[in-house]
Amino acid sequence: MTTNRTFTMLKPDAVEKGHIGAILEKINASGFRIVALKLTQMTKQDAESFYAIHNERPFFGELVEYMTRGPIVAAILEKENAVEDFRTLIGATNPADAAEGTIRKLYAASIGENAVHGSDSDENAAIESAFHFSGREQF
Repeated sequence: MTTNRTFTMLKPDAVEKGHIGAILEKINASGFRIVALKLTQMTKQDAESFYAIHNERPFFGELVEYMTRGPIVAAILEKENAVEDFRTLIGATNPADAAEGTIRKLYAASIGENAVHGSDSDENAAIESAFHFSGREQF
């Protein structure tokens, strides 16, 4: 089932560098409506749970450390074809490979510090949204 919502996180590197406003403006300018938004910090347990799919990968420890080193901005976005359109807007994981004008091309430093997360499926968007937001926090 296709939904019109997706989940994103502005990662610690983007927050540390002061890119929150610019990234949110780019999201708004691309036709997304923000239906939930918060500045928060993931605990080690939060990050391990959120990224559990990667727990066997060699980079898992670094990922958890990175995602807990500072605040993140979590958001649920709404737009027709939200997941696919947002994945296009953020660009390739490696900013060197990302298309011009994408969020990662503009604001990511590396594959590891890639500024933003975007859900990769409608199912994961729902799971990730529920991880960060209660129903009463979504509008």
